[in-house]
Amino acid sequence: MRLVIQIPCLNEAATLPETLCALPRDVAGFDEVLWLVVDDGSTDATAEVARQNGADVVVSLTQNKGLAVAFQAGLDAALKLGADVIVNTDGDNQYFADDIEKLIEPIVDGKADLVIGSRDIANHNEFSKSKKRLQRLGSWVVRQASKTDVADVTSGFRAYSKEAALTVNVVSRFTYTLETVIQAGRSDLAVVDVPVRVNKTTRPSRLFRSKRQYVRRSAGTILRIYAMHEPIKVFAFPAILLASVGSILFGRFAWFFCTSDGSGHVQSLIVGAVCLVLAFQLLMLGILGDLLRANRVISERILKRVRSIELQAGAQIFDSEDRLL
Repeated sequence: MRLVIQIPCLNEAATLPETLCALPRDVAGFDEVLWLVVDDGSTDATAEVARQNGADVVVSLTQNKGLAVAFQAGLDAALKLGADVIVNTDGDNQYFADDIEKLIEPIVDGKADLVIGSRDIANHNEFSKSKKRLQRLGSWVVRQASKTDVADVTSGFRAYSKEAALTVNVVSRFTYTLETVIQAGRSDLAVVDVPVRVNKTTRPSRLFRSKRQYVRRSAGTILRIYAMHEPIKVFAFPAILLASVGSILFGRFAWFFCTSDGSGHVQSLIVGAVCLVLAFQLLMLGILGDLLRANRVISERILKRVRSIELQAGAQIFDSEDRLL
């Protein structure tokens, strides 16, 4: 059994030594523990610092491609390293490394495919009241979209089984946390969470410039991913709403037409017709989206099989010293 701990990094030369120093080299139930650092186009010495502080493999992206891309690159590399379980953590030492054993326990016991380390947001003194409210609201929305019971969906401290890592396919460039939870929940993977501890904040978040930007981008990500999995539901509600308005306006026109000469109420006929046309178009978009969803499911299954074949064929990856693993 091999455990790979991956760390997506962007300019983490200052905090990475402390993060790596805290990681375990021996974990019960595993024969080997490897440290994998993904350098997302850092402009500082992140890659060199990672090698100097014990990273077994450093994957360097040619330029900054975003946290989600770096995360997916780490998953692919970890699978090629022969990982049976993959733990993802942050390079700023936000999460308490001693909780890794607690994090992987449900996977080792065969009870979960994806385990998320949930922080105690309510008692997190470094979070403002508004941020706590946003965290609770965002987590509730994602729970509804993903059909899971995860308390802290934005936590980057999580563990993936080999099955989950083969299944997950991140398409967003903003963040992987929301997308992977929704995708896992909608792909019938077993998702659970466990309480974890956090260390003192070493730097502010680099993922977003303001709360408004974070809310806007997160909402867009949630809606897009949910629409990918449930297009009929996304388009049906506005279609029904517009059809109802159109029907009422048509009824209004018919009433006045039958009870009087109908003059002065042609606008109801026009607006009602527009609403019904838009409702029909939204319904067609929902049906088309559902057909595309079926094709996406087939594509994901094919991608999973391709990844499995690559692993069986012995896809190669080199460590930080260019040694073949």
